[in-house]
Amino acid sequence: MKKSSVALAGFLTMMACNSNPEQEVPVFKTFTPECLLSLGRVSDPQLSPDGNYILYGVSRQDIRKNKSSNQLYLVPADGSAAPVQLTDFKTGVSNARWSADGKSIWFLRKNQLWRASFSWGKLGRAVKRSEVPAGISGFLLSPDNSKLLYISSIPGPVKTPADMDPELSKAQAYVAEDLMYRHWDHWMTEIPRTFIASVGLELVTPAYSVDLLEEGNCFELPTEPFGGTEQLCWSPDGRYVAYSCRKKQGRDYAFSTDAEIYIYEVATAKTVCIPMGGGYDTDPVWSPDGKHLAWLSMERDGYEADKSRLMVCDVDFPSVSAIRDLTGGFDRDAQAPLWSDDSRSLFFAAEDLGRRPVFRVSLDGGVPEKVSGEGLEYCLSPFALQGDGLLSCFSSLNRPAEIGFVTAQGLTALTQTNGAILDAVPEGKVEEVWIPTVDGQQLQVWVAYPPEFDPSRSWPAILITLGGPQGMLGQDWSYRWNYRLMAAQGYVVVMPNRRGTTAQGQAWKEQISGDYPGLNMQDYLSAARWFKEKPYIGKMAACGASYGGYSVYMLEGIHGDVFDCFIAHAGIFDEKYMWYTTEEMWFPNFDNGGLGDRTQVFGGIAQGGAPYSALPRAVRHYAQSPESRVKDWHTPILCIHGGKDFRIPYDQGMAAFNAAQMMGVPSKLVVFPEENHWILQPQNALFWHRTYFDWLDKWCK
Repeated sequence: MKKSSVALAGFLTMMACNSNPEQEVPVFKTFTPECLLSLGRVSDPQLSPDGNYILYGVSRQDIRKNKSSNQLYLVPADGSAAPVQLTDFKTGVSNARWSADGKSIWFLRKNQLWRASFSWGKLGRAVKRSEVPAGISGFLLSPDNSKLLYISSIPGPVKTPADMDPELSKAQAYVAEDLMYRHWDHWMTEIPRTFIASVGLELVTPAYSVDLLEEGNCFELPTEPFGGTEQLCWSPDGRYVAYSCRKKQGRDYAFSTDAEIYIYEVATAKTVCIPMGGGYDTDPVWSPDGKHLAWLSMERDGYEADKSRLMVCDVDFPSVSAIRDLTGGFDRDAQAPLWSDDSRSLFFAAEDLGRRPVFRVSLDGGVPEKVSGEGLEYCLSPFALQGDGLLSCFSSLNRPAEIGFVTAQGLTALTQTNGAILDAVPEGKVEEVWIPTVDGQQLQVWVAYPPEFDPSRSWPAILITLGGPQGMLGQDWSYRWNYRLMAAQGYVVVMPNRRGTTAQGQAWKEQISGDYPGLNMQDYLSAARWFKEKPYIGKMAACGASYGGYSVYMLEGIHGDVFDCFIAHAGIFDEKYMWYTTEEMWFPNFDNGGLGDRTQVFGGIAQGGAPYSALPRAVRHYAQSPESRVKDWHTPILCIHGGKDFRIPYDQGMAAFNAAQMMGVPSKLVVFPEENHWILQPQNALFWHRTYFDWLDKWCK
């Protein structure tokens, strides 16, 4: 790890003197929803070109104004001084990046590109550097800063009356002639697109920008709904851009996850594809010497939870050769690839038994080696090499993301954004237990206890039903399903990593596909019964979102008298109706019983997981949908949904609530008309938490 010099120490002293005054730290005696929402959210760390500083963002919620604002902070990479705040814009900033010489910082503000000089710990006056009518949502500077990749938008496949007749500008309608007419939380009137432009004295505008893709199509770059600049990468010499793109539209797009890696030559606009086929190929990263390209790859089309392999190839444009899988014998999913300085190995993170350590693998292959230290109880997200270790964000069940320095010996925190708040409120114990399953295997369960936990007393419990359905419960932090917060309200929080978790190998993860009503439901019941035998466990609730909401609706019909109440957020109630109303069809097509089977073809598209499929797995799946067991519902249930949720449309929550009402089950429905699959606005988030705990307290305390 680098040691600071006398000059650096003086520089940091000036930084502290010139930084904005520290924000007043709120005082909390217990960990409440208000305390949770007061925490700063660390994101997007960027190491300076000289390796001395880390630039990062901290977003803070303002409940009164019902909005959040992201500001820029700076911390020395060697931990020799405390972080300082660089910006205090009312509108907030994002996507901050260093210039190649480290003398300026580029960022987005008001959906446009800005640049400010950086000297002696201060930013100069911010100067606007773009005028893009559709706005910019992300950007990457070329290594020599002569060019820029930026993400904006183009008209999408969905039309409005004004598109057909300008005189109908006040008419409101959406017109679609193909699938994928809406996505996540918006109608596809626009789609993201990446452009390249020169950086000079003139403003960046569409007139002087070049589309990386061919005109006349509606391909997304990056892929919606969550893709960003991580799907784009400049080669070290700036001659090429590697990018991930799913070059499909409409119905083909809706049923496929086949995104490929492409290499674009800037001078000629010539593009070559790395021929993989299959599913997602994402997150391209050039080696420092420019001779190799690494990326993440899934083998099967239509399966978004296939094993995430770390691939690499040799590049001598336009030739691409020696494509190989560096993690073929590694039974975990690779994430966040990062090259070594000598281009001879790669670092990557991988979820493993409720944690996310970092591994290293040689370019020549071999078994990946864990480099983040045994017993490190965190989820890590490495972003840069530094000396003999890694710079990484880290989080746990009891602490949100901060920035730290990781070696085989341990972790050193570089930021303590929320230390003053969290150190002042009691923290409960977290432990890992293993319990037997109905088929003789072992189920990992994480448990968070109330700070004042006393095993001689009786405590209410919450069993968490995981979303996904593929995912992980473990040493990570969430601002929605926050398990420390739940424990702080006096609940023992039980978190089973049932069939489908991403942290116990591909076989355990994949078992859930085509078996939603089966073993994973028994895993939940096994965990619930095991804990209810403990003398310190009283009443128990089951709560979850998305697939976790499906699990709640399913358990409502099969649990008998195990649970005392339920909470389902954005849950799937009717699988058949879900098939006909969700947007990305590949997801239910595979998981509802298709499993990539090509024998059931309708309309020229393989639809093995459709309600009209004759495949036994699909027939069983739809026959055992949660709504089929409504007559057995008898336990109080709270149904929550977002009105702009297009992944699981909100009428699924309405249907579940209506069913509960008709069965005479105590029930409540909460719909957030302006929210999507998540609850993002601060006041809505606070109301969500209050409603959640009011319901639990009513039935479990």
